[in-house]
Amino acid sequence: MAPINDEHKDLALVPESVLKKRHDLDDLRRKRAAQEEKKVSKRKGSYVRKPATFLAKAKQRRNEQIRYRRVKKKGMQKKASKKTEIKTKEITVAGNESDSESEEQAHIIQYKANSVGSPYVFVIRIREDAGHPPRCVLNILHQLRLKDPNTGVFVRYDEVTKRHLHLVEPWVVYGKPSDGLVGDLMERKSFGTVKGEKVPLSDNTIIENALGNEHGMICMEDLVHELTTVGKSFEAVATFLRPFPLSATRSKFEKNLLSLKQGKDYGDRGEEIDEFIKQML
Repeated sequence: MAPINDEHKDLALVPESVLKKRHDLDDLRRKRAAQEEKKVSKRKGSYVRKPATFLAKAKQRRNEQIRYRRVKKKGMQKKASKKTEIKTKEITVAGNESDSESEEQAHIIQYKANSVGSPYVFVIRIREDAGHPPRCVLNILHQLRLKDPNTGVFVRYDEVTKRHLHLVEPWVVYGKPSDGLVGDLMERKSFGTVKGEKVPLSDNTIIENALGNEHGMICMEDLVHELTTVGKSFEAVATFLRPFPLSATRSKFEKNLLSLKQGKDYGDRGEEIDEFIKQML
């Protein structure tokens, strides 16, 4: 039997199970550290872009600037109608439960396909797939308070606003929503500006403190009425309201994997803007 060294007499014996557990933990730490190093190396990797990509983007920016200068000088020409355009569409309405013969009935209704004659419009910024807009377009979007895609604002539809919307039309969708949808939009997505901060309008006290003294508005119904009737305090209400945050019409799965784009789904929608807003709520 080997003699025991005096230096190791006072050391406590560690069970083999504890030593094995420590060994397994050390291995797990080493594996995790190796995985983190791989992730960092992948992030720092170089990407190769084809020259055709740069040429396509340069051509797109050039075409956008040409269009902007043409519209600014000559207007929208044939595309900007000065008359109200009326279209028809067919909708199906569920019949009465007592009527067993016809469960669904088809009705043809008329609607305004453009915003000519509308006192106000709701403008939504879209087209993030179109790339970063040029500086001239970006300045107008910032004037309309549309700094981010998938946000919307209420604006008075006069000649100045109409000209601005024509200049940035490929990046926006606009139209006159129905009164019921304005109320629904205000209840679900409205935020106000209080002392420079974004505050949800969950309490009428916030509205009364901000607009009660000067404009006599004390509740959400007053804001909806002022927007739909375009009263004297329309600009004050529209400025008090933050841009409405909306959801994208295309999910990340549809855009990345299915490669679905918005295409030419932009411009003046008239009363048909209701269906577009419902998709983004």
